[in-house]
Amino acid sequence: MDNGTYFYFMLFENLGDIRYALFTTGLILYFVIILFNALITITVFWDRTLHQPMYILISCLSVNSVYGTAGFFPRALIDLLSDTHLISREACILQSIVINSYITNENTILMLMAFDRFVAISKPLQYHSIITPRFLTLLFLLNWAYSILCIGVIAIFSAGLKMCGNKLWKVYCHNYEVVKLSCVNSIIINIMGLYVLITTVIIPLSLIIYSYVKILIICQRSSSQFKRKSFQTVVPHIVVLLNFSVSVISEITLSRVVNLNMSVGLSIFLSLEFLLIPPILNPLVYGLSLSDIRKKNICFRNVSR
Repeated sequence: MDNGTYFYFMLFENLGDIRYALFTTGLILYFVIILFNALITITVFWDRTLHQPMYILISCLSVNSVYGTAGFFPRALIDLLSDTHLISREACILQSIVINSYITNENTILMLMAFDRFVAISKPLQYHSIITPRFLTLLFLLNWAYSILCIGVIAIFSAGLKMCGNKLWKVYCHNYEVVKLSCVNSIIINIMGLYVLITTVIIPLSLIIYSYVKILIICQRSSSQFKRKSFQTVVPHIVVLLNFSVSVISEITLSRVVNLNMSVGLSIFLSLEFLLIPPILNPLVYGLSLSDIRKKNICFRNVSR
C-alpha cells in the first residue's frame, strides 16, 4: 500500500483482551453522551417557554457535542474490535475536519453565550432588542462559515502533500500529525494552522474572558439579590468554559510538545479529554443547575433529588 493512500493508528496495536473492556466502556459512554444531549435538545425544542437565546445556545452546544463525538466514537469502536487499524487518506482528512470544526463550533457557541450573558446583565432593558434569535443565528452562521472555510483550505493543502510515512501515533486523525508525516516543507500549512488557531480559538477565548470579567465587575457593584441571580446563570457557563478550555489546551500541548514524561494511557486520555468530558458534562451542568431546564425534564429532575 502506498504511504499516501492509508494511515495506520499505531496506538490500537497490541491491546490484547483489554480492547474489549475499552470497547464496552466507549460504547456505554457514547450512548450516555447521545442520551443526555438529546434530552437537552428535545426539551428546548418542544417547550416554547425555553425558546430564548440562552437555551437555544445550550441546545446548539448539545447538537455540536453529538456532531463532534460522531466523528470519533464510531471509528474508534470499530478499530478496537478490528485486527487492522488503517484508514484511507480521504476518511482521515474528513475525520480531521469534523473534529476540528467541532472545536471551533464549541468556541463560537461559548463566545455567543458569554456575549448573551454580558448584554443580559449589563443592559437588561435593551436585552431583547439586542439579542434576537435572528441576530444570534447570523453571528453563529458567519463564525461557522469562516471556521469551515479555514479548516477546509488547510485540509485541501494537507490532502495534496506527499507522504513519507503512514504511522499515526494517535487514536484519531489529527491534521498536525498528518502534516508531520509529509516529505515536503510544510511551513505554509503550519502558518495557516497557527492563523486558524488564533482566530478560531484564542481570539474567541479572549472575548469570552473579557465578557465574564466585565460581568463580575458589574456584579460586584450591584445588590446582593442581583448578584445572586446573575451568578445562577453565569456560573454554569463558566464551569463549561473552563472544562472545555482545559481540555483543548491539553490536546494542543500534547500535539506540539514532544518528550513529555507520562504514560501512554494518560497521554491518550488527555488528548481525548475534549471529546470525552465536555459532551457528557455540559448537559449535566445545564440540566441540573438551570431550574428552567430541570423542571421541564423528568430525567434531570429525578437526578437532582
